Amino acid sequence: MADAIDLAALCRGDKANWDRFVRRYAGLILAAVRSAARPGTEHEDLSQEVFARLCRNDFRLLKSYDPTRAGLSTWLTIVARSTVRDIQRRRQIGAVPLDAVPEILLAVRDEPREKLRLPEELLSPRQKLVLTMLYERDMEVAEIATALRVDPQTVRSTHHKAMIKLRAHFAVDEKQAKS
Repeated sequence: MADAIDLAALCRGDKANWDRFVRRYAGLILAAVRSAARPGTEHEDLSQEVFARLCRNDFRLLKSYDPTRAGLSTWLTIVARSTVRDIQRRRQIGAVPLDAVPEILLAVRDEPREKLRLPEELLSPRQKLVLTMLYERDMEVAEIATALRVDPQTVRSTHHKAMIKLRAHFAVDEKQAKS
């Protein structure tokens, strides 16, 4: 039992336990939703979605709760905030069902016929190597770090700095093309 709520009974769909659970945690979930939601959002609807998420797929999410990692109140707050963020992200993107997307937009396109030519001095040798390993060899950061005998954070930092240089370089090219 976590916080005097029988989670096993909840996951079996016990109505009395579910009613007790909702009465006890509805305020907490509503407060978490209010803190995470954008102004003007229907907080009650989002709160209902949190409870629905807990029930979906035979209570899969609720069954994943681990009392050794967090208290039930803390865990429910995290679930509520995550649910709000997910819903708002979907609304922002304007989620379209996969079946509604034209197949041509999902098709894998041919590789570029020619590679971009960059000024030699734009990227350092290490930056070029990291980009090659990431994008041409399709290696993971950890693999690259092992191969180069550096910390994974060094690989991420090198990648980030190279991308900043590339964005700046192409932003200038784009401005010149528009002129």
